[in-house]
Amino acid sequence: MNKKKISKFLIGIPILILVLIIIILIGEPEREGISRGEAYKAAALLLTDRKGCQEAFDKAGDKYFQGEEGDVWYAKYMVYLWENGYLSWEENISGAALAEGYLTYQEAQSLAEKLAPQETIAVGVRHKKNDRIPADSWWEIYRQLRAVLDLEGLIEEKELYLYGTPDNIPSASAWTAYTSQGEYLFEGIGLDSYIDRKLKVLVKGGEMIALCSVLDDSVTYKNVWLVAGEDGMFQAHLGTVIRTFPLEDSLGEAEDLANQIADLSLKEGKLEKVTLKKEQIAGKTLSVTEDSIEIENYGSIPLDPDFKVYKLYGEFEEKQLSDILVGYDNQEFVVADGKICAALIVRAFDAGTIRVLLMNNNFQSIFHPSVTLSSEGGMFVHYGEEKTEIPAGAEVIINPTDKRLEEGRLIFTPVNGQYGISVNSITRSLGTPTYDGSIEIKKESEGLLIINELYLEDYLVKVVPSEMPDSYEKEALKAQAVCARTYAYQQIQSETYRQYGAHVDDSTRFQVYNNLEAGAKTEEAVWETYGKIIYYNDTPIEALYFSTSCGHTTDGSIWGSDPARYPYLDGCLLQADRGVLNLSTNKDFEAFIKNKDYPSYDMDYPMYRWETTVTNRQLEEEITAVGTILNISVIERGVGGIAKKIRIEGSDGVTTIEGEGQIRSNLGNSYMTVTRNDGSLMKNIQSLPSAYIAIENEGVDENNITTFRIYGGGYGHGVGMSQNGAQSMAKEGRVYEEILKFFFQGVEIKEFHSQGE
Repeated sequence: MNKKKISKFLIGIPILILVLIIIILIGEPEREGISRGEAYKAAALLLTDRKGCQEAFDKAGDKYFQGEEGDVWYAKYMVYLWENGYLSWEENISGAALAEGYLTYQEAQSLAEKLAPQETIAVGVRHKKNDRIPADSWWEIYRQLRAVLDLEGLIEEKELYLYGTPDNIPSASAWTAYTSQGEYLFEGIGLDSYIDRKLKVLVKGGEMIALCSVLDDSVTYKNVWLVAGEDGMFQAHLGTVIRTFPLEDSLGEAEDLANQIADLSLKEGKLEKVTLKKEQIAGKTLSVTEDSIEIENYGSIPLDPDFKVYKLYGEFEEKQLSDILVGYDNQEFVVADGKICAALIVRAFDAGTIRVLLMNNNFQSIFHPSVTLSSEGGMFVHYGEEKTEIPAGAEVIINPTDKRLEEGRLIFTPVNGQYGISVNSITRSLGTPTYDGSIEIKKESEGLLIINELYLEDYLVKVVPSEMPDSYEKEALKAQAVCARTYAYQQIQSETYRQYGAHVDDSTRFQVYNNLEAGAKTEEAVWETYGKIIYYNDTPIEALYFSTSCGHTTDGSIWGSDPARYPYLDGCLLQADRGVLNLSTNKDFEAFIKNKDYPSYDMDYPMYRWETTVTNRQLEEEITAVGTILNISVIERGVGGIAKKIRIEGSDGVTTIEGEGQIRSNLGNSYMTVTRNDGSLMKNIQSLPSAYIAIENEGVDENNITTFRIYGGGYGHGVGMSQNGAQSMAKEGRVYEEILKFFFQGVEIKEFHSQGE
């Protein structure tokens, strides 16, 4: 090629490039923008939640939207921004026109500056200010704003499967998305075309802010419950919704899928495969952990990563792992590939039995170094598929090295039901305890567990005398029996010891069990109230009780709960008319607690009033954060005057202690001697008898020691039924129903009925 041609070629390259750039710029489609409504919603949710926006609209919406104009989804978010100065209000532009138009670079810049005035947010400078800003550019700005404004991380990215919207679920509420992560409102976001996809979304609480991306258009819904539909269709329970699917001939017959667990595989919303899981096993559940369930005769079986729990009796519900009850066989299990895919709760539990962890001699641990058992009538031991008989009176010693424990639990049952099983390796107040029902031994890394399974009523026979003296009035004992039964009912459904396969232990943490011999009157109290529990609005209550009141009980807020959750625990005077005193000030409470003769059902009991002293030196052994303690004062009281918060002033600062239990344990110590109302002394206690206290600073002595005198009343937490108050009421002739309805307002006492009846 000659020089002239080369020169023309080189000159032509820049021209060609310029032409190509012009063609690209002219021909390139405009990048998709974002509506102002979507952007304003996202901006408002950086600062508050949906409720906060709605409150702003309720107060000032009429200023910006007239009549039905305010019914649109974006109105509340825009009003919030206008009212708080993040948007400029232009009266001549309608809210609809503004919200439904595209956000511009200039508007994005202005909004970012007002949201985060101290920050430099990159918006983009190479574009005209009135050009629409592409959606991805806006979300990059939003990411920067989140880093500045969402310091608590309330806005989250979540990956989820979209089950449905009002587009495919006729019963759905407006703007409600049903997903594998629960329900979300998705106002202003186009989701309908993404059903049966895996999505990444941005959420705050129950509100979806943005659809970030589609992660997969192929989904498999694992371990769903199928039911028969109509006209060749079948239905699947996905979360809280029911989806109807057409069934191709190649996938089987609809009736063959009914009442089965299956995996459903879909591609771009079209059903491609149904994988049924038909193998089921049943048996008593012995323990539940986060990754396995132990089933009688099957051992411990791991859970599938997509494990589900379904309640099949009554109204269908998807439940949680925590709803599986240990000690009961009211659930069946679907198994595939060696894992439990689903638990099917097929009937209500009857609360007929309870499983109790037996603690060591000092009630300090649930673990035992070894266990010694015997039975006067002989006993069987079951392990794996083996069963052997132990002669009457013979002792069996089980150590952690016992080879039989490799098979799982050792289960001991009496040969003759008239004789229980004695645990000779532990001691209670009654001596060597003997237990009805069965005894199970389970090996854990910390030692051996002893679990006693027995009928609930037999358990109560040995709880009531350990909680209330057999010498008390029959009606008081009956009130105690009903409280204990109601409390046990709630604990059977708790999660405290489910990983070990138990409901409660036998200590004061729950209800003291088999510590004292049952008497005839105690047994009669249990059997004469057989099956009776306390209900509020047809729901069993939290049947709390304690030893002695100071003349006034408190409400359910004492442990930080909302008192509205426990309307039957309202707090009252222990007098016939059940009044309420205002004892919220220190002055009023001090006058009340120092009156040893204030009339009350509990007034004749030693712990009705008490007092003690404690020095700052003694307290400083536990309370170390403030240096030398100079003063202590109650700064918040609850119903009945109970201390809810105390202030401790010291040479190095000030601290507060909150909560009835924390106050009692921090102010109590082993040096303390409590003088009861009758002049008797109480020593060697680790915490104050109650938090119904008034504190007086008695000053500093020559050794620079400050002494605090504490005036108190009652013994226990002060919520629910006072046991000694119940005794006094019974002495006056009140029957147990009257006693319980006095302490628990608005309740009914009736025989237990299974859930779902």
